[in-house]
Parts: sequence; structure tokens; C-alpha cells
Amino acid sequence: MTGLLENRIAVIYGASGAIGGAVAQSFAREGAKAFLTGRTLMPLERMAEEITRTGGVAHAAEVDALDEAAIERHLDQVVEKAGRVDISFNAVGFNEVQGVPLVDLSLRDFASPIASWSQTVFLTSRGAAKRMVKQGSGVILTVIPAAAGTGLASGFGAACAAVESISRTLAAEVGARGVRVLILQPNALPESEALQASFAKYAKGLGIKPEEAITELANSTLLRRLPTLADVGNVAAFVASDKAGAMTGTVIKIDCGSP
Repeated sequence: MTGLLENRIAVIYGASGAIGGAVAQSFAREGAKAFLTGRTLMPLERMAEEITRTGGVAHAAEVDALDEAAIERHLDQVVEKAGRVDISFNAVGFNEVQGVPLVDLSLRDFASPIASWSQTVFLTSRGAAKRMVKQGSGVILTVIPAAAGTGLASGFGAACAAVESISRTLAAEVGARGVRVLILQPNALPESEALQASFAKYAKGLGIKPEEAITELANSTLLRRLPTLADVGNVAAFVASDKAGAMTGTVIKIDCGSP
């Protein structure tokens, strides 16, 4: 039996992070050739070795996902090596300020995540889309957390809204050319250190302990639990496959039935 993504060419930005790594491994298990990118090569090489040991195919490259020239150069190299780009997934994260009311937030802390996230999603999505429309197929995935729609998310919430807007606009533009664009939105992921830190900032703004906030959030879901990294990886592989060929321009909630 072949995998959902057999022989697909997938580029993962932020592949050394928790979400990027989980998705890269899931893509590889489903048969995709994974091109892992990030700002530091060593953890990417470890990830590529792990994927290779388990029977997958992966290549690692140092790419700054905020650098237009670096992104374009790497995509050209992928196309030259593999012939095309079938999947682009951006899991790049930033050290944003949360838990501070907008009235108390500095302009720099408000604007920084909006500028950074908008830039990386625009550059990586545009780069993939330009190549995908030529081949008449492809899937572009981005990820935003569920905290985007809550209070005290500060500039982080606005950044997530910007990412969603960019993705929906691109989906409308390239859909007729066979390219799908989707946004994954997992809830708090207890396994991810980065998201734990982000959620801790949010909980501090509410005046409660992070573990209390996580427990309360888990108990509020229909499944009485929070999603795992494996859940995110599995959903990402499915929506990137032809099985989800009718899905585009929408947010895929991976939140265990969060209210």
C-alpha cells in the first residue's frame, strides 16, 4: 500500500521546531520527499538522519525564511533536484509578546510579530505558488494557533489574522490553477516547548498558572484533551493529499472540539 503523499516533494520551513518536525516526519512516513529548512543546519541534519533511518527521504538546508533571495534560491535548487514542488508548509515561529493588554503594549512589541509572520508567510507562499501554478498543482499550508481569536493575544493575534488573510487571498488567486491553500489551527500543544512558553505568557496575563490554564482548556473541549503533535502531523498529511482535493481557502481546526 502506498502512502498518501507517495513521491510528493515537500518543503518544510521551520522543520527543526516541534510542529515543523512532526509534520516533516508525517509527510515522510506517507511517502513524500521532505526538504527540511531552518536557520540552523545541525538540528535539521539530525531530523533528516532520523527520517532516513526510518525509511523516509529527507534533505536538510539552512534557509532564513525571512530572506527572499535565500527562499527563492532554495526553491530553485529543489526544483532542479526533484523536478517540482508539490507541498509547502510554513511552521516558522517568533518570540512574540502575549498577555499584555493592547493599551499597555509598545508599538514595537505590537508590530514585530505582524511584520515577521506576514513576511515569512508571504515570501514562502508566493515562492511556492509561482512554481505550482506553472505545473498546475500543489498545496500550500500555514499554521496559526487558536489563541489568535482570544483577548490579551496582543500583536500576536493580529499577526495570526494577517497570516489567515494572506492564505485566503492566495487561495482565491491560485485555486483555478490547481493550487490549494489551507491554514492549520491547532489548540495548545502540551508537547511543544515553544507553545508552552507562548501559552505561559497568555496565562500570566490572565493571572493564572499555566498548568491550570492548560487543564481548564483541555477539560473545555469535547474530547476532554488537547491535540498532540502526532495529531497535527496526521491532519497535515491528509489535507496535503489528494484525499482532501476539495478543500482550500479555509482554516482546519485541530482543537479536539474546543468551544
